[in-house]
Amino acid sequence: MKEQAIEVRQWVLKRMGGMSRTKVIALGFALIILTGALLLMLPISSREGIVTNFWDCLFTATSATCVTGLVVVDTYQHWTIFGQIVIILLIQIGGLGFVTFLTIFSMIAHRKIGLKERSLMSESVNAMQLGGIIKLTRKILYGTLIVEGTGAMILWIRFIPDFGVIRGLYYGIFHAISAFCNAGFDLMGYADPYISLCNYSGDWVVNLTIMSLIVIGGIGFIVWDDVTHHRLHFRKYRVHTKIVLVTTAALIFGGALIFYLIERNYLLDGMEPGEAFLCSMFASITPRTAGFNSTDIATAREASKFLFIILMFIGGSPGSTAGGIKTTTFALFVLYMKANFQRAKGVHAFRRRLDEEAIKKASAIVCTNTFLVVTASMIICGTQGFDLADVVLETVSAMSTVGMSSGITRGLSILSKVSLVCLMYAGRVGSLSVVLSVRDKKKVEPYTYPEEKLLIG
Repeated sequence: MKEQAIEVRQWVLKRMGGMSRTKVIALGFALIILTGALLLMLPISSREGIVTNFWDCLFTATSATCVTGLVVVDTYQHWTIFGQIVIILLIQIGGLGFVTFLTIFSMIAHRKIGLKERSLMSESVNAMQLGGIIKLTRKILYGTLIVEGTGAMILWIRFIPDFGVIRGLYYGIFHAISAFCNAGFDLMGYADPYISLCNYSGDWVVNLTIMSLIVIGGIGFIVWDDVTHHRLHFRKYRVHTKIVLVTTAALIFGGALIFYLIERNYLLDGMEPGEAFLCSMFASITPRTAGFNSTDIATAREASKFLFIILMFIGGSPGSTAGGIKTTTFALFVLYMKANFQRAKGVHAFRRRLDEEAIKKASAIVCTNTFLVVTASMIICGTQGFDLADVVLETVSAMSTVGMSSGITRGLSILSKVSLVCLMYAGRVGSLSVVLSVRDKKKVEPYTYPEEKLLIG
């Protein structure tokens, strides 16, 4: 194993050559997706012992690697244990990032990690500085093992009465990894296809464990590092950490309250107060960006679907297993609007002035993601007769690597599937990173044009 890790590392580094960091990350994810698709095509991967068609395998491999959760076939009913293991490995690699795994291989092999690899790792997890990146990688590795292991143990104990010791352990590990990596894949199709966690809607142990794993995986590795270093001393946290934690809490509790108010006399009607509370919290957390569901999304009201779209579009936090435009981007837009309303000079948060370049990048991300979602929605609506709300829910879910669906995924045409594959890939690698990987040479103009006024609003 050690020798194989060294060989993989050397092979990748040799082929990186003079490529930029964004291009290496983009091509790395593409290679993992293709490998996963080919493995899923093997007869040993399907329960019927046949070769699953390439497009379904590519869609599934992309959804797993990009930790999305959208599926065209039920994970339990279609895939064998081998196929399920391939999927969960793709989820784990995609959740932490293949660059993280290469760095871990180097650490296991006791190989010197050069500046190129440190820079690549820094880009992969959105680290603010290059120094201390190896220490951060260790925290990511140990933290992942501890959190996933604890979640798997709790779920295992809960699943033993339902599935037995061995199967319960397997289910515990699978769902702990899927939840922590914000993937949304599940094995509950033994009861009914595509049912997700609806049978556990009132189960406190399952719900609290899954929700905790989703939140911990979605707040970001940089926040991990800050919190473990400063403990509960909120004032000592970086501004980034403060914004992530405050925004995350506001979205979780605010989203749960809105969902409850919308569905209290509809989807939640007849439920016990405890179950209604769990369903509301779950419905607020899972769109950011896990894809599990404890209630039937297809029967939700249009207002709830719109709420899901908003939460999915925002997503998790930078440098995490989650997708979306990220909580910091959303917070920055809110603070920017506040600054304009107050006619303030610059954008401020927690007595600090925020970088103007961050505002430009946030604007570019929002515009790029919106453009991709609109384009894919037009393609699907133009070629198939699905409801617009369901299509937008599907495309935002793919772009933000969520996995929530109203049930139209398995009825998509090849063109629609390819559109969602592109969205999932761009959502995981980063929409700007995909653009930069195609054209990553900066063009520096030797001059500037005269300034002109433009009417706005």
